[in-house]
Amino acid sequence: MRKRDRDRAEALRLAGGPRPSLRARAVALAQERGVVRTCDLTDIGIPRCYLTRMCDEGLLIKVGYGLYRATDQKAA
Repeated sequence: MRKRDRDRAEALRLAGGPRPSLRARAVALAQERGVVRTCDLTDIGIPRCYLTRMCDEGLLIKVGYGLYRATDQKAA
């Protein structure tokens, strides 16, 4: 294993593990709040183009214009 990879793995371990994916963060916020607005998701760093993809995958349901809620599925 290269030193760079070893250092990166050590930094990741010290930081508490890998960060959740954007999809997991979006679904967690939607489950926490019930219904989220587009601006709520963009405020935490989720690009708007991801919202359509997550709806197509069945992770979010579009309730109305700029409003989304989580489904019962887990984020991949």
